[in-house]
Amino acid sequence: MTWTVGFDLDMTLIDSRPGVARAIDTIAAEFGLALRGVELADRLGPPLDMLLDDAGVPADLIPAMIARYRELYPTVVPQIPAMPGADAALAAVAERGGRVLIVTGKHEPLARLHLLELDWRVDHLAGGLWAAGKAGVLREQRADVFVGDHAGDMRGARAAGVTAVGVTTGPCDAAELRAAGADVVLDDLTEFPDWLTEFGEPAVAEIAETGTRPPHEELAADSPNGGAIPR
Repeated sequence: MTWTVGFDLDMTLIDSRPGVARAIDTIAAEFGLALRGVELADRLGPPLDMLLDDAGVPADLIPAMIARYRELYPTVVPQIPAMPGADAALAAVAERGGRVLIVTGKHEPLARLHLLELDWRVDHLAGGLWAAGKAGVLREQRADVFVGDHAGDMRGARAAGVTAVGVTTGPCDAAELRAAGADVVLDDLTEFPDWLTEFGEPAVAEIAETGTRPPHEELAADSPNGGAIPR
């Protein structure tokens, strides 16, 4: 079978908190708003307009702030590192002849800057998508697995009917990820290659062969450590 694995970007593949916080602090000062970039960066997952709205930014200022943020963002891209295990996780899919998707809430041109900076070659990139809004691309690209750090990512995977793999490197802990539909929860991407070999490939292959997918509660109950990879 041909593997197709989707990944979220912010706090799944890259640690964008420092760069995002710096850019937010800059635009907050320019617009005279009492925003703290670190607080917004700690909630990364939803698109920027949602984060600004949740922070109480007046609606009429949000479009101009987003435009300015996008102007500034390329300057912080070199300061944003890959998450531990990200390179190995992408390589694990490629080494098995699989396809790699990135489906993110980040503005797609900004997301592409990270791929160039980190020299990551992927088969498909889709940006500006959040939660269940990611499901359409996952279905169109025939994804088997989606990996993300946020409850919204798990909801997107469930809506698409693909195996949902959560990593606890973002704002959501293991319980939140499972409650949102995670089939599997890993501490971080360093565990992903082993999971793909020991659990992911057989599970997804069975789903592909039978055309059925057990509820995530059954997968978690049958897996060691409540759905986490065996240690």
